[in-house]
Amino acid sequence: MTPSAPSLHTPPPYQPPQGPLVVLYEDASLLVLDKPAGLLSVPGRGPEHADCLASRVQARYPDALIVHRLDMATSGLLVMARGKAMERQLSISFQQRAVDKCYEAVVAGQLQPGQGDVHLPLITDWPNRPRQMVDHTLGKPSPTGDTVLGYDPHQHPSRVALVPHTGRSHQLRVHMQALGHPILGDDLYADPASRAAAPRLLLHASHLTLPHPASGERLVFDSPAPF
Repeated sequence: MTPSAPSLHTPPPYQPPQGPLVVLYEDASLLVLDKPAGLLSVPGRGPEHADCLASRVQARYPDALIVHRLDMATSGLLVMARGKAMERQLSISFQQRAVDKCYEAVVAGQLQPGQGDVHLPLITDWPNRPRQMVDHTLGKPSPTGDTVLGYDPHQHPSRVALVPHTGRSHQLRVHMQALGHPILGDDLYADPASRAAAPRLLLHASHLTLPHPASGERLVFDSPAPF
């Protein structure tokens, strides 16, 4: 079992970014949105956390329903269903792993090319929720594929493509930290230097493919990382 951090800092007040919705695709069955970093996917606890991507989308599209989430600190591609029938169909696609997702991240240090898949089982770190941790006894299988996209020999971060083969909470963030290459700007898992190296979590949902819930046509979406 990987021990949790000895202490956690108090998170800052929730100050979601303002600005127009970025809708990359819409039809009668689904919406594809580009979520900004710092905005909750769904409402959090308390009225101060009511503002979120789902509520903003539903103000324009009342039939829009959430089918998956991104961490508040993560930006990028997120799908919402139009109506209950499409929600069920999209949920089945996610459950059957018919949806392919790829993230882009900048991590501390030089991640070696060809390191391959990460196979570290994850479990909730209950005393320190919402943190997750590696647990080889009780953790659930959580494979992640990684590909090195580049390395900066001056600042010493690596840019990587990350493919989660399961959808565990904080999967990519925990795996990179466990490898000794935390994602820059990660306020939950990075060491102080890596946390301070970026003004936000440098993790972006950059690629998404999925079957259309009505026609079955394979849809492909891309969103360049904004960092």
